[in-house]
Amino acid sequence: MTKQKKRRPTRTSGTKLTAGNVMNRSVITVRDNLTVRELATVLTENEITGAPVTNQRGKLVGVVSVTDIAQSTAEGEDFSPGGSRTEIRRHYLEGRATRGELRDMHVESAGLPVREIMTPTVYTVPENTPVSKLAQTMISGRIHRLLVTRRGRVVGIVTALDLLKLLVDRK
Repeated sequence: MTKQKKRRPTRTSGTKLTAGNVMNRSVITVRDNLTVRELATVLTENEITGAPVTNQRGKLVGVVSVTDIAQSTAEGEDFSPGGSRTEIRRHYLEGRATRGELRDMHVESAGLPVREIMTPTVYTVPENTPVSKLAQTMISGRIHRLLVTRRGRVVGIVTALDLLKLLVDRK
């Protein structure tokens, strides 16, 4: 797991905000051989909903999120807290799960490696990508996070929440 520093959005007069202005430099990555149980611990301890996945050579190989955990669980595995699978899955997918609920979630496949449940498609954008293009990419790809790259290396992450914060900050 690696972490980088966060930077506040800044804009000089007359310039457009870019991925480099709004990205979070604190990128937590997980290895593809981490178990789902270990992943749940990383996500809850860092209060995040997803992370880029790297292989043992450090190559970016996918992205994993609580949605992936919930979907793998809903595909036939038993887990608690109580309630129908549909209700519980909706609860987790809509982001209403608390930190404690995520920590306490029991997944029968908790020993599976992350590579078994991750999404192998990785969306990356260069630092100079305008914020409007970030939003368009998230909408068209139906995704919640974009990895920001510089010369092929991940230097930050922009989430849908980061873009929503821009709207609130404008008031």
